[in-house]
Amino acid sequence: MSGKYPLVSIVTPSYNQGRYIEKTIRSVLDQDYPDLEHIIVDGGSTDHTLDILKKYEGRIRWVSERDGGQSDAVNKGFRMSRGEILGWLNSDDTYCPGAVQQAVAFLREHPQVAMVYGDGYEIDEQGKRMRKFPLPEKFDLQRLISRWNYIQQPAVFLRRGPLFGVALLDTTLHWSMDFDLWIRIGKQYEVAYFPVPFANLRYYRTTKTYSGGFPRLKEIINVVRQHGGRRYPPAVFIYSAWVLENVLRNKVPRLNRFLSKYPFGGMRYLFRKIVLGSRESYPFGGGDPFDGAEPRL
Repeated sequence: MSGKYPLVSIVTPSYNQGRYIEKTIRSVLDQDYPDLEHIIVDGGSTDHTLDILKKYEGRIRWVSERDGGQSDAVNKGFRMSRGEILGWLNSDDTYCPGAVQQAVAFLREHPQVAMVYGDGYEIDEQGKRMRKFPLPEKFDLQRLISRWNYIQQPAVFLRRGPLFGVALLDTTLHWSMDFDLWIRIGKQYEVAYFPVPFANLRYYRTTKTYSGGFPRLKEIINVVRQHGGRRYPPAVFIYSAWVLENVLRNKVPRLNRFLSKYPFGGMRYLFRKIVLGSRESYPFGGGDPFDGAEPRL
């Protein structure tokens, strides 16, 4: 890693996220890091996104044109970038103060590490923190493949060489492209968990993760089977249970309150402890400890 401060490139895919994207931009520009570029790849937004991008002209790099979806947009941004270290921050998520500085410091101290991920928070539509992201743990490739994705996507920073060495994101994937990328990098390079808060992931019912339903489940299972070589690892049942519950919640809103009450909340907590085999305990910030703690893809 050359120089005192290696260039860090943050890539943000965007499409009609005008209500959130300025917060995303500010969270990057307000980082206490001296050598940073923010690249926004917009898919041709028709809301007021472009007005916001023009407002920050000269402080960010951006392009707005039709693309092949989120994975294609992120890959385009990676190819446009010049940084030795790269991050991927969606247009409704934000970085925690000092995240870039701490990630770079970690990678400088651990030159053998190709990818580092940290802790983070889940925030609501207004940007209020709901709780700490409940899933992260030390990196274990087999657990990642066979159990579930415990890595919060915006809380990841990667070295350029290894990222391009595994051919970037798979553009045929629409929900699990980050999960697939972590696995491919983990198969070839060293990955590390650094337990400090890096990012805030915005969580609401119309996000791709929450609303993907059964097509998302099918894609996840295909990725798990492709990388793990087993037809029915625990991940198949874990993701199936979570997606089925989300579909029912969306169709029957009252079910959300019902499932949070005793004994269902406790049963879901035991499910997490027994089936997921959690080896570490993380605070959930009140309420049902399993509510919303989905496999993050």
